[in-house]
Amino acid sequence: MVSEYDFWLLDLDGTLVDVEWSYTREVFDRVGDRLGRGFTDREAEILWHGLTGSRDHQLLEWGVDPDAFWTAFHEEEDPLVRAEQTYLHDDAAFVANLDEPVGLVTHCQEFLCEPVLDNLGIRDWFDARLCCTEETGWKPDPDPVQSVMHDLGVAHNGHRGVLAGDGSCDVGAAWNAGLDAIHVERFGHDRRGRCVLGDYRVQSFDELY
Repeated sequence: MVSEYDFWLLDLDGTLVDVEWSYTREVFDRVGDRLGRGFTDREAEILWHGLTGSRDHQLLEWGVDPDAFWTAFHEEEDPLVRAEQTYLHDDAAFVANLDEPVGLVTHCQEFLCEPVLDNLGIRDWFDARLCCTEETGWKPDPDPVQSVMHDLGVAHNGHRGVLAGDGSCDVGAAWNAGLDAIHVERFGHDRRGRCVLGDYRVQSFDELY
C-alpha cells in the first residue's frame, strides 16, 4: 500500500524514533523536584508518549498545572543529551526509500528536534518539516499538517496523502486534514489503556509491504 500515496507525512517521537528510558526517568525526576510532585514510572510513560491523548488534559486530571509542567520540562531537557539517547526504530528505514514527497509534523520542539535529526542522520529524509507551537497549532488540529502540505506543494491539488503516527492526535490530525491515517502501535492496547483506530493499524511499518 506504500505506492498508493502521492505524499507521506510522519510524526517523529514514538513513530520513527524513541528515547532510552533512563533519560526519560531522569528528566521526570528533575521536573518532579521542581514542581514538588513526583511522577511514577507509569505517569512518566503516559506523559512522554501521550498514551491517554492530550497531555494537558492528563496533567489537569492529576492536578498539575500544564504551563508550570512544560516550563520545567523544557528547561530540564538537554538537547545534546537527548539526541545521544535517541534511537531509530528499525522499521523506520522505509522512509529513506520513499520516492514521494515526505514531511515531518511533530510536537517535539525545534531545539530538541534538530539535534535528533542531525545525530541520527535522518534530516534528508524530509522535504519539509514543522515543529508544532502555540502559533502553528497542535495535532489533531489540521493547521500544522496543512502547512507542511503547502510546503511540499501537495495542498489542494487532488494528491492522495497519508499521515503516520503513534498517537490518537496523529490520526485525528490526518482525518481533520482529509488524509488517510496509519497508527503504529509501539506499546500494545493493554499498556495504552485504549484502542486507537486508523485507516491502517500496524505494530511495525514492515506490515505495510
